[in-house]
Amino acid sequence: MRCVVGIDLGSTTTKAVLLDEQGRVVGRGITNSRSNYEVACAVAREEALIAVRFTLLQRELESFADDAQSWRDQLHEAFRLELYRDQLAELEAEVAVALRALTYVGQKATLEPAAREVHERMRLHAPELFVVGAPRKSDFFRDLAGAAFISAAEEVSREQNVPYERLVGLFDRAVLNVETELRRRDFGDLLARAARHVLERGTSGEERKRFESAVARAARAPIQELAFVGTGYGRQTLPFPKEAVRSEILCHGRGAHRVFGGTRTVLDIGGQDTKAIQVDGHGVVTSFQMNDRCAAGCGRYLGYIADELNLGLHELGPLALGAKRVVKVNSTCTVFAGAELRERLGLGERREDILAGLHRSIMLRAMSLLARSGGVSNELTFTGGVCKNPMATRVLRELVTDSYGEGITLNAHPDSIYMGALGAALYGLDDVVAGRPQVLPTFALDALTTGA
Repeated sequence: MRCVVGIDLGSTTTKAVLLDEQGRVVGRGITNSRSNYEVACAVAREEALIAVRFTLLQRELESFADDAQSWRDQLHEAFRLELYRDQLAELEAEVAVALRALTYVGQKATLEPAAREVHERMRLHAPELFVVGAPRKSDFFRDLAGAAFISAAEEVSREQNVPYERLVGLFDRAVLNVETELRRRDFGDLLARAARHVLERGTSGEERKRFESAVARAARAPIQELAFVGTGYGRQTLPFPKEAVRSEILCHGRGAHRVFGGTRTVLDIGGQDTKAIQVDGHGVVTSFQMNDRCAAGCGRYLGYIADELNLGLHELGPLALGAKRVVKVNSTCTVFAGAELRERLGLGERREDILAGLHRSIMLRAMSLLARSGGVSNELTFTGGVCKNPMATRVLRELVTDSYGEGITLNAHPDSIYMGALGAALYGLDDVVAGRPQVLPTFALDALTTGA
């Protein structure tokens, strides 16, 4: 398969989108941006290439299986489970390193058996995270493993009388190394292991052979990347020539218009900035406004609040949806947010009600930017990492209706987080069509084995 690659290197998450020569999305990948941007790009690209192979597998299965989608879904979840198990093994190895670094012998003797039991329970419950059709709790290993580790650590610390904070501290030290090191993975081996689990559920001899053959062809199929285009907050750090780097404003505008053709206004709330963008009927940017002071009112602020509450970032929105009232929040500055949050909690306010107020405060800032950029007309498309937050989306919908009436269409889909990478890939496709593809002569991301 021949394709173009768009990478959106954000401050919080990095996304990759692959398009085929007809402009169809054939693969997507997403990961935490981490402290190492090159690793983040590598992982996002690897995930997108894996998704391409599942697209190829889907086509193979459709040639002989009536329930091709069911087969594909089962295999995909089994693949994710096998990958998660490999990452758990890497996490356990890093925890062992952290334990060896402890200088107090008595502490080590207490924590080692407790950590082993935590990992055993994580392995035992791993299949529950990858059930076909179940809502995905998070796209990121840190979130999934973190929730599982904390849950197991709470139980083990009580049973073995082990300090809970020190046990969880092992995870905090270990997971960073799991995230920031390039890991060589054999896609074919992971897929074969996943296929064995799926086939164990019962298939006829002939059907099994055809299925195994389809899996093998998808794993071996060559993938040629014709062009790379990068965008996002960290785009200047990408190992791309300057001609292959595009403004995130242009990319979000074009990506949003490609998916939702009626889009005339785009609101992009990322980790470090918020952008209100106006586009014409062709997806070309006509005006825009950005927050001009700090990351207040952006994803970083929500991340800080999540840390203060010892929650995953993905948990804030669902928790806020349970609010019974909206607590007015005076500050959206990350410097003072923790103090105000603790004060509100000390006064007896419910977490859910405080979070509802925080979300409303953030979206009011976004509405101000929209007004300065030209307002909202026709369709408004919500992009960026915060678009995956259900409370942020609900508040935005309410505010848009209050300010601009019932006639505005709000496009708010969880996959809108990929709009920037999609726009970048579309510019890459333009380069290919025009005969000026930006193929990188050397690309450090090839350090990862993807089977391509």
